[in-house]
Amino acid sequence: MGPRITAIRTHLMQAGPLGVSGWGDVKSSITTGTRNWLFVTVETNAGITGLGEGSGWPRVVETAVGDLAHIVIGQNAFDIERISQRMAVAMMGHGMSGVVGQGAIAAIDMALWDIKGKALGVPVWQLLGGMMRDRIRAYTHASTPEQAKDAVARGYTAIKTGGVANPVAKARAIRAAIGDDCDLMIDLHGPPWLSLPDAISISRELGKLRPLFVEEPLAPENIEGYRALRRAVDVPLAAGERHGGLHGVAPLLFENLVDVIQPDSGRAGGLTGMRKLAAIAEARFATVAPHSGSLGPVAEFAAIHLLAAIPNALILERMDPDWPGRSQVINGAAPRMVDGHVVVPDAPGLGVTLDEAFVAANPSLRNVGLPSGGWPKGTEAATLYSQPRTPRAGILPD
Repeated sequence: MGPRITAIRTHLMQAGPLGVSGWGDVKSSITTGTRNWLFVTVETNAGITGLGEGSGWPRVVETAVGDLAHIVIGQNAFDIERISQRMAVAMMGHGMSGVVGQGAIAAIDMALWDIKGKALGVPVWQLLGGMMRDRIRAYTHASTPEQAKDAVARGYTAIKTGGVANPVAKARAIRAAIGDDCDLMIDLHGPPWLSLPDAISISRELGKLRPLFVEEPLAPENIEGYRALRRAVDVPLAAGERHGGLHGVAPLLFENLVDVIQPDSGRAGGLTGMRKLAAIAEARFATVAPHSGSLGPVAEFAAIHLLAAIPNALILERMDPDWPGRSQVINGAAPRMVDGHVVVPDAPGLGVTLDEAFVAANPSLRNVGLPSGGWPKGTEAATLYSQPRTPRAGILPD
């Protein structure tokens, strides 16, 4: 019999903007001071406290966590799958829960894995099946050749760039700067999202750079577009960060629409949901590269534990450099990097603790914002969700 859950507390904070983003020409919601992180502590009658994070849409997820608390308190903290199912059933009457409901489940689920690891004296990766690897390859972001070369000098062997403004020219310049011994990834997400013809043309051109993957070239709702894109290009495709939970991400795998799945550990139903997605991906010969761009340090550690234990781990996204306060949130326990790889931690549970005073000293102010810089000239005021590139003759540089 495991410990009983006695209380659930939430800790919402305003995080600082990224230090470097691959989206230097597009100011996104996480580069303009609207990034929030939500941490959840789950307390038990055994004196063991677990820590989780649900940063999919933090200010809204906080309300969902509070709404779920009464069906979680009193439960056996070791019954993680049962509690996950219990939370899903409790939200069923509200329809498809999306990133808010799955973010709340993720935060509580993550904390339960932390509790179980601490109670048994083992790291979470041990509970997930044991260690497949003791180091996990990581990538970071760059918007300029200079930023890319700096990251390589710090040991990274994989770089991601992004943007909907001149992505081919930017990717070419960074490939030239880092050479062929480093992997390159290109993120094409909106707004505005690309039209299908533009996504095909751009992805074909990017394929000449031999990228590790091209990420989110189409809007996440455009499943029919992904089917057509898959037939038209041979470049590896990646997606999944914007979907909530197992059932949101899995359709991309069921139809073999992507080669790399990118579940967000703050949106995908926690480690329970991500482990199931990893198994589906393995059955489809796809790999896992968790999203981390908007997430805080607790969700990052959860992703590290997952990647340490699954066979089809590809790479970990890192925001490096990031806001200096990131490591202070977890009392300085930043992931240890060696030669472009994260060293898998061996402390019980997730291996992190929360500096509640620091979190409280950075109260949440706002959590949404409009990006700027990605739309074709003269159209930004309309803030279109998707549109073709214009003038179309200029989308592929000579």
